[in-house]
Amino acid sequence: MILVFGGTTEGRQAVETLDEAGTLFYYSTRGDTQVVHIRHGERLSGALDEEAMIAFCQTKGIRLLVDAAHPFAERLRETIAVVARRLTLPVVRWERRYPPRSSDIHWCASYEKAMEELESADVHRLLALTGVQTIVRLKPYWRRNTCFFRVLNRPESIELARRQGFPLDRLCFYDEADHADETLFSKLRPEAILTKESGESGGFNQKIEAARRLGIAVYAVVRPSLPKDFIKIEGPYGLRREVERLVSGFFPLRTGLTTGTCATVAAVAALTLFLKREPISHAEVVLPDGERLVVPVTSSSMNANEAVATVLKDAGDDPDVTDGAAIEACVAWLGVERAIVVDGGEGVGRVTLPGLGIPVGEAAINATPRRMLRENLESLLQDRYGETWPGVRVTIRVPEGQALAKRTFNPRLGIVGGISILGTSGIVKPFSSLAFVDSIRKQLGVALAASVPFVVINSGARGERYLQAHFSSLPPQAFVQYGNFVGETLRAASEMGVRSLRLGIMVGKAVKLAEGHLDTHSHKVVFNRVFLSDLAKESGCSSAAIALIGRMTLARELWKGLDAADRDRFFPRLLSSCLSVVAPFFPGSLSILLLDEMGEIRYTVSK
Repeated sequence: MILVFGGTTEGRQAVETLDEAGTLFYYSTRGDTQVVHIRHGERLSGALDEEAMIAFCQTKGIRLLVDAAHPFAERLRETIAVVARRLTLPVVRWERRYPPRSSDIHWCASYEKAMEELESADVHRLLALTGVQTIVRLKPYWRRNTCFFRVLNRPESIELARRQGFPLDRLCFYDEADHADETLFSKLRPEAILTKESGESGGFNQKIEAARRLGIAVYAVVRPSLPKDFIKIEGPYGLRREVERLVSGFFPLRTGLTTGTCATVAAVAALTLFLKREPISHAEVVLPDGERLVVPVTSSSMNANEAVATVLKDAGDDPDVTDGAAIEACVAWLGVERAIVVDGGEGVGRVTLPGLGIPVGEAAINATPRRMLRENLESLLQDRYGETWPGVRVTIRVPEGQALAKRTFNPRLGIVGGISILGTSGIVKPFSSLAFVDSIRKQLGVALAASVPFVVINSGARGERYLQAHFSSLPPQAFVQYGNFVGETLRAASEMGVRSLRLGIMVGKAVKLAEGHLDTHSHKVVFNRVFLSDLAKESGCSSAAIALIGRMTLARELWKGLDAADRDRFFPRLLSSCLSVVAPFFPGSLSILLLDEMGEIRYTVSK
């Protein structure tokens, strides 16, 4: 039901995002040189003209087009736009992230304009980084001047240059993974380089910085504009949310927003109202990974002293007690330049115990949401006032927070008066229904079909990234995310005939699993000091270690709180408890790997 046009880094990322659904989709590239691992999609190679694209969409029942192709793939983009209009299909454009246009670069509206400016500036020795397809477009220039082209070392590139009459000894070859810009620039010593506004993933910044260091002038052709009706996103979260909105049922579960993202959206909306004196219906925020996301704003208002905006928390299909709660942000001038003070008001808890990473007495707003708030507000203020911007105070409020907190573990953690403002990625991925368990079964089926020597199960993207680096010889199909469903994953693996498993786990989930909790969701089980203290006694830990565990509030404190000797006593005992819990569910070969915060496998246990 979804057709993706790729051949780029963004295309590969789109595949990774859509593969999470376990649903069939199609990935189209002009050639077949890009290496991309697709679990649930089907690869198409060869350019599609207008009629062929229409026929394919009608035959396959395509409901959404995703343009993740190169920003300069103008002919393809024109075809997509025509097909979308004729078939009334929405188009999501995965746009690259572009740095601001610097004044020391010569920006050119087209290749023709670039040639005019180069001739006008008497540039007679040029290095073109615009790709082999632009040899023909720049022919009037290179026939009169010394020009080098850097291209991929492929037979078709050489043949294209030969047919145009371009001197083959002026072709410079490079590897896609290592452009080695400065080395080449130093060797050729061009008066200028010509490049395209290709964005961060196109290596634009690296090229510019290398030229600046060597004092080489830079000419850049600006990226083509997009059709107005294309829906722009710039990352995996944006793509998934648009797919959830436009192609209902493609993903078995909907993603949601963290309280931290909701608070940041409300704060951006409130400050925007304060600065522009106009309410907005949607606010754009930058997530921790740099991706921009546009989120609806429920309401906003202001008076002479402050502005307030509200966002309703949408937890997607994750069972979160804050789902539907109003998250408010109140913004007021601080009276101090270049300062942003973040605080919590009504319904936001206060920290009363150490160990949470927030000083006692402060609002329970975690580090990542605090950083999101500051960075997004500072960006707005700099855009309006420049480097000397007025400071603001932002106060986050959750009117229902005090009542909601009673249904959370905040009281046990010493957080009083309300909920916590949380979130590390800004997005809530749902890990809480039979649909997700069904997607686990699909992933296990793919692993079996790939005949991998063993399957590596892990809790999420971060753990999977660490384990993929450790088991680098395994294909991507060997890795399956269990989320919080350890027990269901082991049962499914056993029923489907998986013979050997490696279970990667981090300490937060390990302490829950060791106690017998096969569903490790934080809303169902919390850090149990009594159980861990007993475990420490059984393993022969020192009295100091046992006392320390009795004061801890977060499992990750075990890494720094225990000395080396106590770690070597405690963690093997912890893993043995985990193994005794999970072994009955999986009769095959099973190893449990405990990862530390840096992704290193520190302890293992096997049966």
